[in-house]
Amino acid sequence: MGMKRIVVLGSTGSIGTQTLEVCRAQGFEVTGLAAYHNVELLAEQAAEFSPKAVCIYDASLEEECRRRLAHRNIEVLTGMEGLCRLAGQEEADILLNAVVGMIGLRPTLAAIRAGKDIALANKETLVTGGKLVIEEARRRGVKIYPVDSEHSAIFQSMQGSRESQVKKIILTASGGPFFGRTRAELGGVTKADALKHPNWTMGAKITVDSATLMNKGLELIEACWLFDKSPEEIEIVVHRQSIVHSLVEFDDYAVLAQLGVPDMKLPIQYALTYPERLRCPTDRLSLTQVGSFTFEKPDEDTFICLKACKEAMRKGGLYPAIVNGANEQAVEYFLQDRIGFLDIGELVYGSLSLKYEHEDFDETDIHLADSLAREYVRAKVAEKEQKR
Repeated sequence: MGMKRIVVLGSTGSIGTQTLEVCRAQGFEVTGLAAYHNVELLAEQAAEFSPKAVCIYDASLEEECRRRLAHRNIEVLTGMEGLCRLAGQEEADILLNAVVGMIGLRPTLAAIRAGKDIALANKETLVTGGKLVIEEARRRGVKIYPVDSEHSAIFQSMQGSRESQVKKIILTASGGPFFGRTRAELGGVTKADALKHPNWTMGAKITVDSATLMNKGLELIEACWLFDKSPEEIEIVVHRQSIVHSLVEFDDYAVLAQLGVPDMKLPIQYALTYPERLRCPTDRLSLTQVGSFTFEKPDEDTFICLKACKEAMRKGGLYPAIVNGANEQAVEYFLQDRIGFLDIGELVYGSLSLKYEHEDFDETDIHLADSLAREYVRAKVAEKEQKR
């Protein structure tokens, strides 16, 4: 295949660094890089890949970034404006969006409006703005290729079949570090406990989301938009081995799945090279070494973030943005040791009580809903702290 030119947003995070491993292995050209605040690693990446431009989101680090790149012909951008400029960069063929959280929405829309295909690893883009993003992409003929291992598995399993033939999507979950524990047993878990994922190496926020099963709830919402399904047409099963990445059931009850070792480089590469399959810098799967697979139902009464996401999608409108915003704020407080593990789910589920019903909405409404949810969490936590 020809030389791919790629912009990577979130280049210093787990997905971003693995994306650059793929680019290195395949000889892809990297035309833009963006990081939130890891200016040292961003500068190292820029020195290796020589992009046309970089963006350091934290504007207070602009001068340090310029100093580190002083002898290189690389433009330095900052903030949301910088992310959006990179996302729509004329030289690029495809944007890989791997930033964390709500900040990923505007760059995705900027790329779509510039006619750029997207390899999407920022799930909040579709969770908060799915209706806007999908409609805009269809209108402009832009392709969105999923990077999450589960959504990539669904996408791969559907190749050669019509979407209308899909009866059900089966979304697999690792279950996180606390699978099988009761609410009583979760009362005293710590931040260090929550950050020990059994199978995957990820950033702190997504690792906590995996522990609460919020991540799976967000993936369910994302799958609804990517594959035009209702929450009732998506089944979540806990698969502790993380080898079967997801499955698709068709009208004739045939079930197809995609399997592989738990390594994000494969779904990253497929999103960048589709429909081509190239040798990937990952390990091969040995079924005999794995030995056996297990599948179990998730406990939604204990891990209520998952229940909250399903309810938000059923309510529609801006409720997915609300539960996402509440979760982002709650996880931030948990990582600061201000709230306990179980408080995350209580706050996320509680945010569904907020009244913000808009069927027709724009980016401004999404950000207002997000702010409303965050303020709800801040107020609840402040009230709890005052009572101590």
